[in-house]
Amino acid sequence: MFKHLLVPLDGSALAEAALPAASYLAETLGASVTLIHIIEADAPQEIHGERHLSDPDEADAYLEGAAGAFPAGLAVECHVHTLPASDVARGIVAHVDEFAPDLIVMCTHGSGGLRGLVVGSIAQQVIALGKTPVLLIHPGPLPREYTGEGGAGWGPLGRILVPLDGNADHEQGLSVAGGLAGACGADLYLLMAVHTSGSLTWQSAATARMLPSMTDAYLDIAQEEAVSYLRGCIARVQESGLGVAAEVQRGDPADMIVKTAARVQADLIVLGTHARSQMDSFWSGSVTPKVAGRSSLPLLLVPVPETQPER
Repeated sequence: MFKHLLVPLDGSALAEAALPAASYLAETLGASVTLIHIIEADAPQEIHGERHLSDPDEADAYLEGAAGAFPAGLAVECHVHTLPASDVARGIVAHVDEFAPDLIVMCTHGSGGLRGLVVGSIAQQVIALGKTPVLLIHPGPLPREYTGEGGAGWGPLGRILVPLDGNADHEQGLSVAGGLAGACGADLYLLMAVHTSGSLTWQSAATARMLPSMTDAYLDIAQEEAVSYLRGCIARVQESGLGVAAEVQRGDPADMIVKTAARVQADLIVLGTHARSQMDSFWSGSVTPKVAGRSSLPLLLVPVPETQPER
């Protein structure tokens, strides 16, 4: 499972929302942690009422203080990239190769060095490497109270929602979710969403209007195939000794993912998603940004090989 976590911090309270999750995972998985701050070139002195960290010594002291959020005994290193960077997001990506983490933990929004960047901008550049899963944490109320020795205020993971679409490539997300569930004592909940004629994209909807009966028949067949596919997934998960449940929902995939996550009280959503050489195409036609924008749950993005069109 994950053995090295990279946590980018910019000095803001928003970015620090990633710390409780990183602390819980590091303690549970026995992982080491690297906290990183990148000095931003020509940065303003204050962002959203918070003092911007532009002095390397001050940034180093800040990271050392942030390391106190982790339980004693865990290996936590701090790194300040002192050469001012004009593109902080790309600077984070560059350090992925340097430190070789197997998980990036970061807040979906931030200020300071991450100002003006919404969930897509940083995640696009990290996922585009096609190597490292990214755990996106929303700022705000914590999903559950963590009562471990670290007192981190996050976790434990009880149920992990894994949306699937029948694409074998995206089962990489299921594999990662299974490993995490085993390590954290969580159950898996698998979901497949099959469109209705009313939830199809505009291109498909045009065809549906011309051939409504054929479209309905096709979607009914897709539902039957989804049920069969999930049965196979359940059998494989059960072989590993994990608790698992599954269902097929009809409607827009992003809507079904968000609603199902709330209904089954999931603590985490895991999505397999394709890396792209062109960052704009990472989000094009994808359910990922829709889910990230509509749910406050942590979202674990698992990059998979680029062999099929983006989900």
